[in-house]
Amino acid sequence: MGSEPPQRLVRALGETYGEAAAAEWLARLPALTGRALSAHGVSLERVCAPGGRTALVLLVRRADGTPGVLKIAPPGAVPALEAAALAHWNGWGAVELLAGPGATPPDDALVLERLHHEVSLRSLPEAKALLEAAGTVRRLWVEPPAGHGFETVAERTARQLDAMRAAAERDPALEPLVSAALAAREELVQDSPELFLLHGNFRQSKVLAGERAPWLAVGPEPLTGERAYDLARLVRDRVEDLIASPGGAATARRRVKKLAESLDVDQARLRGWTLFRAVESGTRALTVGRAQDGEMSLEFADWL
Repeated sequence: MGSEPPQRLVRALGETYGEAAAAEWLARLPALTGRALSAHGVSLERVCAPGGRTALVLLVRRADGTPGVLKIAPPGAVPALEAAALAHWNGWGAVELLAGPGATPPDDALVLERLHHEVSLRSLPEAKALLEAAGTVRRLWVEPPAGHGFETVAERTARQLDAMRAAAERDPALEPLVSAALAAREELVQDSPELFLLHGNFRQSKVLAGERAPWLAVGPEPLTGERAYDLARLVRDRVEDLIASPGGAATARRRVKKLAESLDVDQARLRGWTLFRAVESGTRALTVGRAQDGEMSLEFADWL
């Protein structure tokens, strides 16, 4: 059908779900794609490449000829929750949901407005990108919908603790950073100051150029909690450039301060969540064999 998944997606699914489970879902993907195209009345143009790491993204045409995007994700990605968050934002700061998942499996596809997938905030100079990112994420921080099914920051991060401890046990050199990250998280979850709907994986590459708005967020992994958690991944953006810079450590600390001040977020809490998320990401990358990514995230964490 001309909808073969990009290798970037294949690798990421193997890391996330295990090779066997990923292979099983990928084997069903042609049939899932055919059913989704038919169910939503769209025609396939081509695969969006290199695409993302969580779902197959297809450029499609709707029945009226307008362009769209068909996103097909494995059940583990919980596409229904992504759809719920997008529906709640209703295009404000985020890509517009045109059609959500079907009422019954296996139709877990989303139809989204088409953005300029090749143009993200990473195409801008760093200072401008951070400014636009701050303006975008601010729009997403709204009161969660009544009766929502989103997990909390405390619940999501609790699921990550065992893997972090196991990484430290395998490599005792990681123990000081892991212990610092776990201690920071323990203190932060004891007294969360606010409850907003969060993007969950917000960074520059998740903000694309659009037609009805200059920049719109995509690919949420929604949850509820404090804004500092949502900003923490953005702080670590372009980490490869920071690592290569002789002033990287100072720049990282200034970035925490600048983002906290510009978005009225507590600086100490932002630093704590940035530390936790950097260590969690770094240990996870090392576990699946992405040594360079893991080492960069952990070096960044050590600067904080």
